[in-house]
Order: sequence, then C-alpha cells, then structure tokens
Amino acid sequence: MQIAATIDRTRYEVFRWRYELSIPRKLALAIGIAGLTGLLAQARIPLPWSPVPVTGQTFAVLLAAILLGRWWGGISLAIYAGLGAAGLPWFSGWSGGVGYLAGPTGGYIIGFILAALFLGHFTDTYIRSRSFLSTLALMLFANFVLIYVPGLLLLGLWLKSVGGGSVTFTTLLSMGAIPFIPGDITKAVMAAALARGITPKRAYNGEVDKGK
Repeated sequence: MQIAATIDRTRYEVFRWRYELSIPRKLALAIGIAGLTGLLAQARIPLPWSPVPVTGQTFAVLLAAILLGRWWGGISLAIYAGLGAAGLPWFSGWSGGVGYLAGPTGGYIIGFILAALFLGHFTDTYIRSRSFLSTLALMLFANFVLIYVPGLLLLGLWLKSVGGGSVTFTTLLSMGAIPFIPGDITKAVMAAALARGITPKRAYNGEVDKGK
C-alpha cells in the first residue's frame, strides 16, 4: 500500500514539475523528444511495393504528447519537422532537407504534429483521458485519422506527380495505410500501457474534470 502511494505521489510530482518548468527547460525537453523521434525513425523496414517504410517514429509521437503535455508535444514534433527540413539528417534513413517533406512520407510528418497537439491537449485537460482505454482510444484516433489522412493525401499527390496519372484509392491504401495497421495498433497499445503507468490520476494543473 505504501509503495503504491509512493509511486502515485512520484507520478504527480513529476508531472507537476513538468507543467511548471520554465520555457527554456520545456524547449530543451522538446528538443530531446525530437531527437528520440529521429532515432526511432532509423528503425525502419522498407516495403518493396511502397515508398513508405515501417518505422518506429509513431511510438515517439504518441508518447511526446504524454510526456510534454499541451502544446509542447506538438512543438517537439514541429522542431523535428523543421530541423529535418533545414537539413538535419534525422528523418528515416538518415535523410534531411525540405525535399523530404515534399516526398511520399512528408504528410505523415505533418500528421505527427497534429497528433501530438491533440493528445497533449487531452492529457493535460482531462484526468479521465489518462486511463488505459481512454488513452488507447485517443491514440488510435490520432494515429489513424490525424496522421494517416495528411499522410495519404500527400502520398497521393506525390504518386500522381511522379507517375503522371491518377492513383486509385485502393492502391493508395495498399501503399500508405493497410501494411502499417498491425504495427501501429501494437505501438499504440504499448504507448497507452506506458502512459497508463506514468501519468497521475489526479489533477496537477487545474484539469476541467477535477473533482468529478
């Protein structure tokens, strides 16, 4: 009982500390998460029928919002996208440059920012969002809507530009969505389980459902 209370108190103190950090320190954490995303981007499995590889980035994206909270999760992924576009070679395959964002995987990177902003908002605003099932549901929505939609849109535009013709929706899904679903669900379950273990289940910044 005492151990459980100690763990709960530690989680609360860590998240309250994270919330109350100065902007320079929050920026330093955001850069650290951006670096982690860059490292996990190198864990890649190329698919012979698709220009989009399987990578570990999504796991970092889902956790960025949990670890950094409202705004700063999204800022960390914006740093990842911005520095990568500026030439820092931490996109998948140790690539960099603005041309990468205009390529077949650029839309997914834009989606990373949207997903982190979305999840960070819920993490810092609602205590109830920190249960395993709530977190998993939010992560699956962020992954399959906020990341996949811009990813598929830009992939479709890229395929049309290099192929000179229209691409069927089935072909688009087979290249940019269907092969990644099992892995993304697995990563979401792992990230939600980790989030469940590290997030406090009481208010640390005046959540709207405090005391409900």
